Amino acid sequence: MFSHSPSGKSGVHHGRPSTGAGARHAGPSSRGAYSPRRSFGHSSHRAPASRRQVSPYPASRGFHKSYAPTRLRRGFGGQGRGFGSRGGARGGERIDISRFINKAVITETTEHFKPEHHFMDFAIDEHLKKNILAKGYFEPTPIQDRAIPHVLNGEDVFGVANTGTGKTGAFLIPLIDKVIRDRKNRVLIMVPTRELARQIEDEFWSFANHMRIGAVSCVGGANIGPQIATLRRHPNFVIGTPGRLKDIMERRAINLSEFSTVVLDEADRMLDMGFIADMRFILSLVPKERHTLFFSATLSRDIEKLIGEFLKDPVRISVKTRDTASSVDQDIVRVPVGKTKIEVLRDMLIKPDFGKVLIFGRTKHGVEKLAKELVHLGFKAASIHGNKTQSNRQRALDAFKHDRTQILVATDVAARGLDIPKVSHVINFDVPNTYDDYVHRIGRTGRAGEKGQALTFVEGR
Repeated sequence: MFSHSPSGKSGVHHGRPSTGAGARHAGPSSRGAYSPRRSFGHSSHRAPASRRQVSPYPASRGFHKSYAPTRLRRGFGGQGRGFGSRGGARGGERIDISRFINKAVITETTEHFKPEHHFMDFAIDEHLKKNILAKGYFEPTPIQDRAIPHVLNGEDVFGVANTGTGKTGAFLIPLIDKVIRDRKNRVLIMVPTRELARQIEDEFWSFANHMRIGAVSCVGGANIGPQIATLRRHPNFVIGTPGRLKDIMERRAINLSEFSTVVLDEADRMLDMGFIADMRFILSLVPKERHTLFFSATLSRDIEKLIGEFLKDPVRISVKTRDTASSVDQDIVRVPVGKTKIEVLRDMLIKPDFGKVLIFGRTKHGVEKLAKELVHLGFKAASIHGNKTQSNRQRALDAFKHDRTQILVATDVAARGLDIPKVSHVINFDVPNTYDDYVHRIGRTGRAGEKGQALTFVEGR
């Protein structure tokens, strides 16, 4: 999330650590096969409204994208959905499997991002500054450097940033300061998954240590009783998934008219997961005169529509530089005739360089079955998916994070926003549904200055 020292100009920066406590140092830049994205900053000085579109591209066109949304058809021997050339029985467009192959390029010299601020420069509470320093954080990441001044100024912000760029700190730090200055302020943070909500809450407590402000995560898969009990104490920060927030509203345990600030984190993922109706319903009950922050890893027409619907004259900030980190080797694994995927996987996992491995499958049943097969083969493996209770998912995540298990098998619920340190390999046992999902899956490795490897299984090619 933060770094001790600057480590990459935002226009070429590819591997910022995420908001986890262990993240400290940015990954190197790249001169590899993928061209860096244009990045769009914004100075800390408020420009006239007519000039506050930071991107050089018109808002109607959105930010430059190097790929288009695609619909994928079945392929690879019926094992999942394939990526290849255009065509097929359904007439859909598929992404070429060559996009799964890209060698990491570590350059000897790196252009350094030079932040305009240090954390000590921000006009925030002194106790909050001490908590930031206690975590060993001195200089903000690009998204933090550009967003925090505008959030402190009460402006709506739309931020586009890759996973692992420090988005959580970009909104938590200024909003904690806002609440300290007026403890009547309440903040609603809406996120797509339980894991991301828990991660944001953990980050909140590290920043708000001994500051006498509270937070609660309202997520499914956990007992709703304690969540409602905490809500009755009117915590300043409520972090929740749309479904559980609606459940709590139906029980009249929360009054959204009391919330003056709303954060929509990973809004593109919430859109993908079908939460748009719930998002609209929840926001319809929050005061129209509110402070709204909106973060997304991608920009589409649907996202642009939501920006126009939910935000007022927002500052647009983008530090999204490329689809995949330069520190991740990407390749495919072809399954030979006469062998099964599990046999090939077993032969890979026994190699000494496969240290901490995150494996992605397409379905909950398939993920659970694969984890059990790996345990039967003698590996220390666990699984997380939507059919598991929140406590079981958290237990599996904690075991993986702290190296009590070597392998975590997951559905895409774990692909976004999670900070799992030192993952050596990401393996796509089943190909992802979209290229966006692929990008977010492999973003779990090659973090915090480490080199990682992403491998995608391909059958029948």
